[in-house]
Amino acid sequence: MVPFFYSIQMNHWIMDYETLSNCFVAVFKHYKSNVKKIFVVHDLKDDFDDLVRFFESNIKNKEWHISFDGLKFDAQITNYILDNNYKWMIYTGSEIAAEIYEFAQECIKKSKRKEFQKYPEWKLHIKQLDLFKLNHWDNRSKKSSLKWIQFSMDWDNLLESPINHTMHINNNNQINSIIDYCINNVESIEAIYNKSSSHIKLRKSLSKKYNVNLFSSSETKVSKEVFMYYMRSKMGITRYDFKKLRTHRTSIDCKKIILPYIQFKTEQFNSLLTKLKKTKLDPESLKGQFNFSVDYKNVKTKFGLGGVHGAIKGLYESDDNHIIMSSDVTSFYPNLVIRNQWSPEHFPKELFCPQYEWFFDERVKIPKSNPMNYILKLILNVVFGLSNDITSYFYDPELCMRITINGQLTLMMLYERIMEEIPGAISLMQNTDGIEIKIPKQYESKYLEICSDWERITKLSLEHTKYSKLIIGDVNNYIAIEEPRKVNITEWRKVRDSKPHYIFNVKGSEFLYSPIHLKGRYNFYDLDLHKNKSKLIVAKSVYEYFINNTLPEEYIKTNTNILDYCIAENSSNEWAQTKRISVDGKIKDVQLQKTNRYYISKNGCKVVKINKYDGREMQLESGKWKQTIFNKLDIKNNFEDYNVNIKYYIKAIENEINNIINISKKQLTIF
Repeated sequence: MVPFFYSIQMNHWIMDYETLSNCFVAVFKHYKSNVKKIFVVHDLKDDFDDLVRFFESNIKNKEWHISFDGLKFDAQITNYILDNNYKWMIYTGSEIAAEIYEFAQECIKKSKRKEFQKYPEWKLHIKQLDLFKLNHWDNRSKKSSLKWIQFSMDWDNLLESPINHTMHINNNNQINSIIDYCINNVESIEAIYNKSSSHIKLRKSLSKKYNVNLFSSSETKVSKEVFMYYMRSKMGITRYDFKKLRTHRTSIDCKKIILPYIQFKTEQFNSLLTKLKKTKLDPESLKGQFNFSVDYKNVKTKFGLGGVHGAIKGLYESDDNHIIMSSDVTSFYPNLVIRNQWSPEHFPKELFCPQYEWFFDERVKIPKSNPMNYILKLILNVVFGLSNDITSYFYDPELCMRITINGQLTLMMLYERIMEEIPGAISLMQNTDGIEIKIPKQYESKYLEICSDWERITKLSLEHTKYSKLIIGDVNNYIAIEEPRKVNITEWRKVRDSKPHYIFNVKGSEFLYSPIHLKGRYNFYDLDLHKNKSKLIVAKSVYEYFINNTLPEEYIKTNTNILDYCIAENSSNEWAQTKRISVDGKIKDVQLQKTNRYYISKNGCKVVKINKYDGREMQLESGKWKQTIFNKLDIKNNFEDYNVNIKYYIKAIENEINNIINISKKQLTIF
């Protein structure tokens, strides 16, 4: 029997709560219309009975609540109200609100202590779609508040609660300001919901297929659940027992896990190999222990738990005599596992290896545009990523080191052979699963021959790309332009209309286009919402300078989008942001909210962060630069009316360009 949450319902509600010491506000918006329901629980206005009836209607009609971090907070309060409303029949609105407030504060404390909340998801009376969890914004590397996501979406109003939660509410103006705040939150959550639509559809499909609620699950959790579904059935064990599986190690002897075909010719890499074979690792602290480097051919290559990294910053171009070759290993770490028949020790190899390879084969059949392709990619990658996570049933730290050490060494075998056997080869970059090397054009066939031989030895596959230009800030931040591809006019027009960062050209009867790859801080297009999009004008100007030969001062005149100049600052609880201004000749600090959007202006203020405990101060922008707070968008007809201090942005752009090509400002203007 299919559980109720897989069926299509008439109503679901995007929602947000605000809990104060004597007032509770709940705002709901229908997920497909503009219908809003607003409930206030206070002595001046008491909608508590209506709120309970609304919840009962949600339960009866199997309607869901759509929230931001609702599983830890909003849904807890909903359940608490439904479990206790009968006890509050004789309470005043403010007394009920006070009870809700105390429970809400306990939820917050539990969250900070990383404790389980009172109501697990399976006990909730009203089902939740938690967009915070779905997008994995609870992950340390993606940690994002609703205000931060609002900044990323260029939201009209980065509004934080207008009233401190400890204050007693005593008038309707205060209540209305709280309602406005909740409405702003709900509308931004709706925007996140719309942006997440393809991910929600995928989770709905997978939830139905595997008979488990995955709606609020991150991609990592979804991939783990799918993997468990197949492996558990093969192993014939319960879900409970499967989730307890681990392989614990007391020591990892690197010599025993290095593949027998790993060998080098040069002193530098042989020295590294010897050192690794003598290394024994403590599996409980791998990250701090595995840290090596090699200086070879004027490049310092670093070896760490995540992969190998090395680069020479600069601008590199192909010409009549030289080409830039980029070679990536196809699904590097997964294929290492597949080709070498590796497995976490607690999984039988004869079951794990065929199943793991099946996931790989299935992914090949699915277009990259299909979200399921990405889920299968994650399933393949989590084996490495979670093999060093003691909370995961993939945990086997020896497998983690087997993959990463052999991955790095095999890639360095290829790198060393190319550098040693091709005269004039110049190393540009090595990054986890690939290399970029500039070689004389006459040795292209030799390069491919070396690669083919490496593929034969390792049983891995390489994908080759030629770059016409490579702009490197460092190993994680670069711009790469592929050599032009010849296509017919139909495909050329199709790509031109759908790909914003391609170079298009027509030479006689030939139609050409070149894909452009923007990585790290040079990427300003289609950014993930948790990424910091501050000062996009810098990335766009660097792009224009290196791609279209446009000087920063010329490009900046054409960009009148104020949001490209905006910066966000998010403070932790121990720091307060203040706006420092002069009033009647005296300096005054005006309290700001925790997350602020601003731009550098000619006549603004100084924003200062003050430590609440020891009084330390930090300027958001040191020196002479002033800021204009821009939390509420005020779009002006004339860009000049913003009073943007262009000099600040020109300096930031020039610093970024100089970081790459390391030339003087005078040279920069004539590049």
